[in-house]
This record gives sequence, structure tokens and C-alpha cells, in this order.
Amino acid sequence: MIILITGAGGQLGRDCIYIMQDDHTVFGYTSRRLDIISLEQIQREVAIVHPDIIINCAAYTAVDDCENEQDRCRAVNKQGAANLARACAAANCKLIHISTDYVFDGNKPVPEAYTEQDPVSPLSVYGRSKLAGEQAIEAAMDNFLILRTAWLYGMGGENFLKTMLRLAIADPKRTIRVVNDQYGSLTWTMTLARQIKNMLTVDITGLVHATAENYSTWFAGAEYFLQAMNVDFSLEPCTTEEYPTPAHRPTNSILANNRLKEHGLHVMQNWQQDIDDFVALYRDDLLKEASL
Repeated sequence: MIILITGAGGQLGRDCIYIMQDDHTVFGYTSRRLDIISLEQIQREVAIVHPDIIINCAAYTAVDDCENEQDRCRAVNKQGAANLARACAAANCKLIHISTDYVFDGNKPVPEAYTEQDPVSPLSVYGRSKLAGEQAIEAAMDNFLILRTAWLYGMGGENFLKTMLRLAIADPKRTIRVVNDQYGSLTWTMTLARQIKNMLTVDITGLVHATAENYSTWFAGAEYFLQAMNVDFSLEPCTTEEYPTPAHRPTNSILANNRLKEHGLHVMQNWQQDIDDFVALYRDDLLKEASL
């Protein structure tokens, strides 16, 4: 199978290439090489590669920056998705598009999880742009898979866990305040890449949720990770109100992987197991990177 991956410079894109390249022919494109805002660029590369599937890992994901850079945010997350859908429809190839928990308002009582059937109501510019991207794909083609995930981390980019480690290493005695009233599932991009690979050869379309199993708060997740890293640290829980950000974030970002389980495709792990495996594989690299 020939697979074209956009956003190949990001943490999920990199892990998708790593996981899939042994069994498939994979072409990875960073944003510098392929700007999904340009339909002409996409059509040119599709004509060269002739992919069976495009996996869109490209997105404008700086949630707070999106509030002040709305045009750029919508151009990438909405128009970019629409362009890919148009190119895929014309070339008769499938589109797997990565979306987000931010399409929901997070008002469901914890620990109730959001399913693929739940109504959407994004709170932020980022969330609205990602929802618009979903809708553009649905309007342009039928052979698509929109995969909503949340709270991603991996080795290939910046993320919450790396930030926590860098702060702890820089000053172990400094107390780091971490939000303890937002709930979700820290999800390792390597596991998510394995999940995507598991869906490549089956006929499943529409909306799918894919996050790590079970849930934590940001505070509990940071605490578990730093303990697994075996470093000295000092954390203090705080509320969302005590740690204001430009973008309004959902209180409840827990997603239920219902369709994956219904189709017998589910390979996602418990979030603690993901962190344990991540640390076992990359601890030395993480410490070296955090110390730079």
C-alpha cells in the first residue's frame, strides 16, 4: 500500500512513518515540503505518488496562539483539510484525518466519556477550526476516516510531559503548578500510530475516537510521568481559574473508543502503560533533551 503522510515533522507523523514503513511504501511530507493550504501543491504530489491513503497529521495546534492568529489557524485546519479531501476524492484515495477532543465543550460530567455520536460544541478558535475541517471533509468525499484523539505526547516534538520534565530538571526545588480540574487521557503517539496502522486495510469510515484508556488530570499525569522518570520534582495542583490561558479548554476531554472496539480494531493502552513504555524506551534521550 502507498501511504502519503502530511505533517511528517511532528510527533505523530514521525511515529506513523516509523510504524508503517516496514510494511508499506510511505512518503512523509513536512510542512516545508508540502503546504496543505495549497491545493495545487497537494494535487501535484498526489499525481506523483499515487497514494492509496493520505494520513493528515498536519495541523495548527498552538491552541492559545490560535486565538490571535485566527486566519492562519483556519487556513491550515479547515482549508487544508478541505484541500486534502478534494484531492483524495479526485484521485480515489482514502483520507485519514487527525482531529481533536476540542470539538466538544467538555461539559459532560466526569467520568462520562464523549462518544462518536455526541453533539459537538467547541469552545476555542482551535476547536472551531478543527470542527470546520471535519465538516469540510464530510462535504467533499465519502471515503474518509476522521480520527479524534487528545493529549498527545511523543519524542518527535514539544508536548506537556517534556515541558514538565524540563522544568523539573532545571530546578527540582521549584514548585510547578499544574491544573488538576481538567480530565483526559494522555496518549502516546507511538501507540496511536499502531492504532492507525491497524485500520489501514479494513473498510471503516466516518468518525472514530482513539485515545489511551482511562483518564487523569494534567496534575496526576505529570506526577505519574515524573515518578516514572525517577527525577526529583515538586508539583502543586491548581484550578483552571488559577491558571488562566487565552483559549478556553474543555473540562472533560475523555473520549470513548467505542467504534474501534465494536469493529475489533482496538489496540489503545491504559495511559499509565503508555507512559511506562515511553519512559522505558526513551528515558535517557528525554533526560538529555531536557538538560539542553
